[in-house]
Amino acid sequence: MNHILQTERLNLRPFTHTDTKFIIELVNSPGWLQFIGDRNIKTEQQAKTYLENGPLKSYKDNGYGLWLVERKQDNTPIGMCGIINRDYLHAPDIGFAFLPDCCGQGYAHEIASATITFAHHNLNLPKLLAITLPNNTKSIRLLEKLGMQYTETISLPNSLEKLQLFSN
Repeated sequence: MNHILQTERLNLRPFTHTDTKFIIELVNSPGWLQFIGDRNIKTEQQAKTYLENGPLKSYKDNGYGLWLVERKQDNTPIGMCGIINRDYLHAPDIGFAFLPDCCGQGYAHEIASATITFAHHNLNLPKLLAITLPNNTKSIRLLEKLGMQYTETISLPNSLEKLQLFSN
């Protein structure tokens, strides 16, 4: 498999159409639904469409996107992490999500830290942003641990929802 990067315990690789079952599991996990929102992805076809219009399109358009995080020891998918271009942000942002049973083990910090380094050194992205809900305290702590600082509260286009914007 073509890995984007590897850490001591994790691989980061591009998503493929074979990852639909994992996508269904991840986007319907309690943390995703609470902090990211329901994407109405319940079937393999919906997951395939999500991959095609999201990560796979971003790879083609930008040369980067959200990638699949897997444990090295058994190649089990445990989450996603990567760089996203959003029309409403002035720079790319880092995003991540993990299955509930993989939280609290340092995986998010390990792969997000490596992804930030990769973005700066390999993708030549001088600045990265991050957005999160104000009540997502675990993500906020992780972003701060990664050296990102809160800059302002923003609203998404056509939304009343407030998000905290972080920058490095």
